[in-house]
Amino acid sequence: MLKSFKPITPGQRGTVLVSKKELWSGDPYKKLIKSSKSTGGRNNQGRITSRRMGGGAKRKYRVIDFKRNKFDKLAEVIRKEYDPNRSAFICLIKYEDGEHRYILCPQKLNLGDKVMSGDNVEIKDGNCLPLKNIPVGTNVHNIELKPGAGGQIARSAGTSVQIISKEETNVQIKMVSGEIRYINKNSLATIGVLSNPDQKNIKLGKAGRKRYLGYRPKVRGVVMNPVDHPHGGGEGRTSGGRHPVTPWGVSTKGKKTRRNKKTDVFIIRRRKK
Repeated sequence: MLKSFKPITPGQRGTVLVSKKELWSGDPYKKLIKSSKSTGGRNNQGRITSRRMGGGAKRKYRVIDFKRNKFDKLAEVIRKEYDPNRSAFICLIKYEDGEHRYILCPQKLNLGDKVMSGDNVEIKDGNCLPLKNIPVGTNVHNIELKPGAGGQIARSAGTSVQIISKEETNVQIKMVSGEIRYINKNSLATIGVLSNPDQKNIKLGKAGRKRYLGYRPKVRGVVMNPVDHPHGGGEGRTSGGRHPVTPWGVSTKGKKTRRNKKTDVFIIRRRKK
């Protein structure tokens, strides 16, 4: 759900944010948080390797259970929480033996609901089971690329993947991008579409809110000098005079950068342009 503001300041006039009224307002579960240090885009030599990063509000990392490897044990959803490290909301679940874990929260999962991982658990939101046991056409998220490695596909807000067909060793899935690929049939996946689908509709409203998120200003190449960027220089305002490139001369629009040829055999159809 989105919320807008009465514009008592210029920054609030265009601001549209996600309402967190239904989320837990207290501190995160203490045993499942770690300190998280910001790199500011620097590597171990102190040099900037990723530009436009730095500053931002401090965050504690929430340890998320992407593996869902506690099988055939019932767990209850205690609370839904905001996680500053990801766009989807998270849930704190409590198992019968008293153990607590954080999981990614699907849209239709509510407080008090029960979830479970296992080979033959019920097909309902929040339950985790192998792809081979999930019906064709079901929406799933947090999918493993390799069995036991933990979920890596479809983890951001409002996303899910659809199971298209099943074969002898693999399952065909269709991603949000339009890509269709094979995944091992023994890989685990969680049922449901992830929470916070309105994340894509927010408007930050002011530059400062972007800085809270750890982003720094971006300077266009065409306003630089020739020594700093291939688009730089020229008398008066120019539009670059060449196809768009990075400061190091590598093409930025349409150049293929994929290097992992080993997994090409698993991709049936590439993502939409």
